[in-house]
Parts: sequence; C-alpha cells; structure tokens
Amino acid sequence: MRRFLLLIFLFNVSLCFSQSIARAWNEEVLNGIRNDYARPTVHARNLFHTSVVMYDMWAVFDDRAETYFLGKNIHGFNCAFDGFTTEIPKSEAQNIAISYAVYRLIQHRFANSPEKSIIMNSIDNLMDTLGYDKNYSDTNYNNGNPAALGNYMALKMIEYGLQDGSNEENGYVNQFYEPKNEPLNLDLSGNVTMTDPNHWQPLKIEAYVDQSGHTIPGGQPPFLSPEWGRVSPFSLTEEDKTVQQVPGYDFWVYHDPGPPSFIEEGMGIDDFYKWNFSLVAAWGAHHDPSDGVLMDISPKSLGNLPMSQFPETFEQYKHFYDLENGGDPSRGRNLNPVTGEAYEPQIVHRGDYTRALAEFWADGPDSETPPGHWFAILNYVNDHPQTIKKIKGKGPIVSDLEWDVKGYFILGGTMHDIAITAWGIKGFYDFVRPISAIRYMGDRGQSSDPNEISYNPRGLPLIPGRVEVVKSGDSLAGAFNENVGKMKLFTWRGPDYIVDPLIDEAGVGWILAEEWWPYQRPSFVTPPFAGYISGHSTFSRAAAQVLTMLTGTEYFPGGMGVFDISKNEFLVFEEGPTQDFQLQWATYFDASDQCSLSRIWGGIHPPIDDIPGRKIGNEVGIEAFEFAENYFSGKIAEEGILFPNPAGDEVTILYRAKEPLTLSIFDVSGRLILKKNADFNANSSMTLDVSQLVEGIYFVDLFAGRGKIWTAKMIKK
Repeated sequence: MRRFLLLIFLFNVSLCFSQSIARAWNEEVLNGIRNDYARPTVHARNLFHTSVVMYDMWAVFDDRAETYFLGKNIHGFNCAFDGFTTEIPKSEAQNIAISYAVYRLIQHRFANSPEKSIIMNSIDNLMDTLGYDKNYSDTNYNNGNPAALGNYMALKMIEYGLQDGSNEENGYVNQFYEPKNEPLNLDLSGNVTMTDPNHWQPLKIEAYVDQSGHTIPGGQPPFLSPEWGRVSPFSLTEEDKTVQQVPGYDFWVYHDPGPPSFIEEGMGIDDFYKWNFSLVAAWGAHHDPSDGVLMDISPKSLGNLPMSQFPETFEQYKHFYDLENGGDPSRGRNLNPVTGEAYEPQIVHRGDYTRALAEFWADGPDSETPPGHWFAILNYVNDHPQTIKKIKGKGPIVSDLEWDVKGYFILGGTMHDIAITAWGIKGFYDFVRPISAIRYMGDRGQSSDPNEISYNPRGLPLIPGRVEVVKSGDSLAGAFNENVGKMKLFTWRGPDYIVDPLIDEAGVGWILAEEWWPYQRPSFVTPPFAGYISGHSTFSRAAAQVLTMLTGTEYFPGGMGVFDISKNEFLVFEEGPTQDFQLQWATYFDASDQCSLSRIWGGIHPPIDDIPGRKIGNEVGIEAFEFAENYFSGKIAEEGILFPNPAGDEVTILYRAKEPLTLSIFDVSGRLILKKNADFNANSSMTLDVSQLVEGIYFVDLFAGRGKIWTAKMIKK
C-alpha cells in the first residue's frame, strides 16, 4: 500500500514539473555555483560530475546505453556495481536515483560555500517538493530502492573526486606553483613591482571581490588552479598530452599550443607583444556611447566567421583584429535559413554594445562562471519551442529526460576537459595579463622612436590618437609639469571617474598609462590566473561545437538566439547602457566568437590569448562529443573500446562479451606477446596490465574460439 501511495504521489509531483528531473537538478547545480566562489575549473568539474551521476542513473535503467562511471574502472578508480533491480517503474526509479545522487553530491561539493545556507535550503526544498526523504542515507542498493542506488552513486563519485588530482581534500590549494612577480598594488599608480613582463603577476586589492560577488580574505588571491592539468580528464588522451618539466614539477599540458609572444627590445608596434597589449588599451576607447559611432549588431552584419579566417601570423592578426574600430572581419548573413527571411538590422551605439558584451560574457549574467554559462545557454535552447529533440538532429524524438542527461553529460565532459586543457596551459606558460603589461610598459616610456623623449626598448608603442607621450602644455602635464614625458592612453577612463554607479559613467578620454584599468569593477580588476590561453575563448568554442553536434545544426532555434539588455539597468559598475537592445546570434559559433571579443573589450585578454583558445576549444569539443556518444548507443560494449590510448601502465577494455573470450596482444611483426582469458566483469569491463611492454605499436585482439571478433591498435608510451 505504501508503495502504491508513493507512486501516486510521484505521478502528481511529475505533473508540477514541465521540465525533466535532470533539468531541475542542473538548475540547483547552477544555483550552487552562483552562490559559491567564482572558480571556473572547480565548477567545470562540479558540472561534469553531477552530469555523470545523472547520466548513469538514467543509463542503468536503459536497455541500450552504457554507464560511464557506475561499474567501470575510470583512471584507476573502480566503481564496483553488480546490477540493480527494483519493482518501481523505470521512469520513477530514474527520477529517484538521479535526485538522491545529485542531492548528496551538492551537499558535499558546496559544504564550504560562502552562501551555503542558500544552496542547501534550495536543494532541501526541491527534495521536499518531490516528496523524497532527505534523511534516507542507505547506500545498499541491493535492497531495490533507487534512492539507495543514488546515494551509492554519489558516495563513489565523492570518493573518486578525492583522488582525481584536483586536491579537493585540501581545498584545491596549489601544491607547487609560485608566481615569478611580486604583487601589483592597485591602490598605487604604475607597476613598480614587476620584474618579468612575460609572466603572470598577482594583484593586491584591499577589498577583492570575485565575479560572484564574494570577498576574498587578504585581498591578494593566489593563482587559481595552475596545476589543473594533472586532474583526471574525460576524453583527453595520452596522445594529447605533453609533459613540460620544470625544476621539481612536471606540468601536464594537453593540446600544447606552444608559447605566447614574449616582449622584444624596441620595435614599437612591430613587436607582437606590444601590439597585443596596446590593442587592448586602444579598444577601451570604444566604451563611449556618446562618440557618435553607431553599428548594426544583428546577424545581418556580425558573425559568419569561418575558422579558415583565423590568423596564424602576426600580419594576419593585424588584419583580423581592427585596432582602430574594433571587431573582426565577420560580415554577417543576409537570410535567416530557418525562416527564409532577412535578418533585421539593429543599430545601436558602439559604446553600449561593447560595454554590454564585456558584462554579459564575463561570468554569465548571473555569475555561473563560463562553463555554467554555457549550461544556461543549453537550457535556453532546450526550452525553445522550435527545438526538436533528436540527438544530432537524427532519429526519433527523445524524451526530455533522455535529451537532458545526454546533453549535460556531453557538455559537462567537454567543459571539464577544457578546464584541464586551458588551465594546464595557463599554469605552465604563466603569461601576463593586460593590467600588468600595460602599466609595466607605460612606466618605461615609448619604444617606437629612439630619437624622441621617453624612449625605452620595453615601453609602449606610439599610436597617434591612442598612445602618446605627455608633453608640456598637455592637460595631463600636471601643475608642475611632473607628468611631462609620461605615457598617456586614449581609452576608458576607469573607476576613479565613477562615484555612484547608478548615475555615473566614466566615459573615454586621455589618462596616464600608469592609471589604466580594464573595463571591470575596481574590486575585481582581472581574474586571478594567467591569461594565455583564454578560458572564455576555449570554453565557448568547445561548447558551440557541442551544441552544434547535439542539435544537428549550427543555428539557434528559429535561426537566432537573443538576450535582452535593458536601458540603464544591465551594467553593474557604471550607468548604462543608454538604450534597450538585444544581443543576437545566428549560430552557436557566432555567440562563441562574440564572447572571445568581449574579453578584449573588457581589458582581460589580448588577441594572442584568444585565437589558440578558439582552435583548441574546437578540437576538444569534437573529441569529447565523439567519445561521449559511444556510451549512448551501446557502441562501447558492442564494438569495443580500449583506453587510454596511448597506454601507460594499464588499459581498460570495454566489450559486451556473450561467451568466453581469449585476449591476445601482438607486436607489429605479428609476434604473440601475451595471451590470456578475457576476464570481463558483469559491466563489460576489464583492466589489463601492460606495464611490461616496451614503447611501440601493438594489436590487441579478442578471440571467440579460433575466430577473431575484435581488434584494436594500441600505442604504448
């Protein structure tokens, strides 16, 4: 009778939710992120792990799909599982198992959040609304209760997370990294503490507030996650990895792009380093809505930029990024291919557009960090009435739950791999941010003309109307000409010109280079980690690739995605914008490219951080999607998967064995190296010790009797 009443209650609860249980819990994860510290790496991992438990709690009840973690050996961690049966109908069992798994994982991962009470009250309220007992903590799933299965799944994911290389058990603190420069004190002008302009510099701000609005004690946040390349990935392989050795530590760098552009002596604007950072300062001049510059920001004029136009050489970079006017060489589209009608122009002040971009893409409109922002965009797509929920745009329409768990699983794995990749590169190359580089060069003088005053080979390049030397009679010269010979910039004037953000606007004008600020809050200034490569560019390009592959089209539903910007309400640290308008994107790639440009207008990244991030994001997005989709079709168990490949000391083989099999390994000469029984467990998985094999190429074969039924080429490193 109790079971019957439970099912009736669950049926009634389900009528209250127009979205799937996975969507409800994803919103809780995003709520947790918004109320935690702004840590893109940590939250990409949280989104991945919660997506995994949701996917596995769906897949374990599906006749065809393979679980990813449950019953598998992932990076040496074994999640034991011997099957599950229950009398509760499948759809309700999935809802229960998903709910308990994510509930317990959120409780653990956000236990030390600054807004813990808000997070915990919200997930408790959801459990109460669903009618689930929050105090039920049994993990013995053999009792047939899907709640116990969910609890067990969360327990194993928590155990996995405590040994995955993230150093979660010690609060994710750095174990090796030390900055090469002393902190830049933002209460002072200039940059007198920087000794190496090619490397990252910590910032000292009396009341540092992260982009989620939380104060960081001490006002000097450390480099976030410089060793994140050592975290266990999703689809990244040994073949993607380069081990970069420094004294006392090995950085793991996936998809290594090589070094950025380091500073050269002299050369002025012909030095790639100086051009990069000068462009950032020059684009700050675009933040004035009263300058009379209007632009069409609709898909008719912006977007539609193929990767073939991405620059490779310095000369190509100079043509790709418009130093004077801003933007890239995209030219938009005439027709909306979904409606068949022309895109309508949307004419706005450039200064409103650039400021809104910098604010919108910074960490998402609600501070869910870049990986969470793309989950919000995925949810926007999922809610759109014109979205047809066919995986890759093919086959049957799937249920909301199947669509959500698969979409979250792919996007979560991708964002996690991007965090590992981008921060592995950030940690090793340790490249400088604009706030440090511009002030450092500004302190030294100009590097364009050795015959003119204030020459220094490491100074700023002279750019008429943008970067000049203060001369006698200049309004910036000072009462006693104390500033004559200093460098000045025509750019956004900074927070010193804002007393009340509700009514004041800093505007654009000439300022001393030693007082340059990014277009950010004075309590934040710049994220606490190195610039190269741009996480925003990498996250966004990968997410755009995933959404394109998931939906089977590069276009947003209806041919256009939108976000409303309200007059004098959207901007946070100064008044504006001066008009209502929409951010509009025809495709996911258009949105991604816009995100990349926003970080230059925001004063956070130079172009050299951007393009390598876009390229790597594209590659990782494709790899992660193709890796993930094998789990959906059962292809992993039917056709067999061997990973990691290239192999280290162990490899895992996934294969659905229907009869006793023999495993053999041959070298490239056809010599038999190893022969043994293939001991697949109940979850179609076996781990094979290959530590004794020398480096080279091998073939791993499975035989049923004398017939070979499967083979894989394995590279041993």
